[in-house]
Amino acid sequence: MVRIPLLMPQLGESIAEATIVRLIATPGDAVVGDADVMEVETNKAVMGVVAPCNGTLVEVRAVEGESYAVGAVLGYLEVSEEDADRMGYLEPEEKPAEKPVEQPVGSMPAEAPKARRAPKPDAPHSDKVEPTIKGLPVPAHAGGASYLSPRMKARMLELGLSAADLAGLPGSGGGGRVTIEDFERFMENLDRQKVTDASPMRVAVADAMRRSWTRPLATVVLPVPLDKLLAHRKASKDKAGVSLYALRALAVALSENSAPAGRLIGSQIIHPGSIDIGFAVEAEDGVLVPVIREADKHTLVQLVPIYARLVELARQRRLAPSDMGHCISTVTNYGTFGLTFATPIPLPEQTVLLGLGAGRIEPQWDAEKEQFVPATVARFTLSFDHRVLDGGAAGRLLARIAELLNHPEEL
Repeated sequence: MVRIPLLMPQLGESIAEATIVRLIATPGDAVVGDADVMEVETNKAVMGVVAPCNGTLVEVRAVEGESYAVGAVLGYLEVSEEDADRMGYLEPEEKPAEKPVEQPVGSMPAEAPKARRAPKPDAPHSDKVEPTIKGLPVPAHAGGASYLSPRMKARMLELGLSAADLAGLPGSGGGGRVTIEDFERFMENLDRQKVTDASPMRVAVADAMRRSWTRPLATVVLPVPLDKLLAHRKASKDKAGVSLYALRALAVALSENSAPAGRLIGSQIIHPGSIDIGFAVEAEDGVLVPVIREADKHTLVQLVPIYARLVELARQRRLAPSDMGHCISTVTNYGTFGLTFATPIPLPEQTVLLGLGAGRIEPQWDAEKEQFVPATVARFTLSFDHRVLDGGAAGRLLARIAELLNHPEEL
């Protein structure tokens, strides 16, 4: 019999450690291959550590309530020599060189004795996490500038470039690394192509999107019937656009529960002190986001002149500093371009962003008439910082917005 270690397995691509929550087997117990020996808990779920083969549990090092890194020794199993060899726990014994045995002419050579395999010495215990997957199925040349040497950083700083500007640059160095020579050739090739200067607004938008993309972002979508909203708008004296209806509904929903708009700072959720909602207005070579302050404290009718004034100032690029920045969310109506679905990106200081698709007439089932009837439906999207919200919370917020839009007289 051979003694082999029972290791903390790789329980997920991003899992570095797990906590022992229950010891199922005790020393001296016979265990069956693929049967749970103990249960561990990660930040995602409770899973079992299984025996790699049949054997006897001879030692348990793990302690309930303690956390261990992936690859840590949790105990030892005594298994057959055949199983240990199959799993790579045996290695050939070193033997002194033997003189060849002379064979009589015409006789068959004697069969060499099979070398016994000795157990590998136990590796020293270490809590250092070593990934079991060394790479991803991505060509090395597509990696871009993942590592920047001090020399390259200095050259990029001199030219005002960032790592994102080199995302598509193939590298010729080891492991696909981009070298300074690759970078200089890249810059020379750019000089041979048509080049125009980006406007200050385009540069500002690019910087904001780079900072936004450092977070894990996700999007949920919900079809929203608009017939009641459109009928309410038609009957109103002061006609609000669909974007303003959506902005007001978002403000009301966030006033009821501000947590979805909170920002994650360290290990705390910072709730907004005011329901300030922005809305996207296309301007020359970019987008401006004027802000309606305390949108939850104004009725829809009161918001109509405020909204119209800000739209006009934005198109003229004459917004005052107090009319921009420091908003907790934004509404963007990409449906004005005929788009029915998109995944817009929240600004760096925002957790959620509400998007509106173009309305289309679709068949909807009418339970009272027991038949399909035509209805105007638009896809509303909610893009969010996945660190703060999960899909369920985002879905509930979007459903609440849809509910409010189907009672426009309450806005």
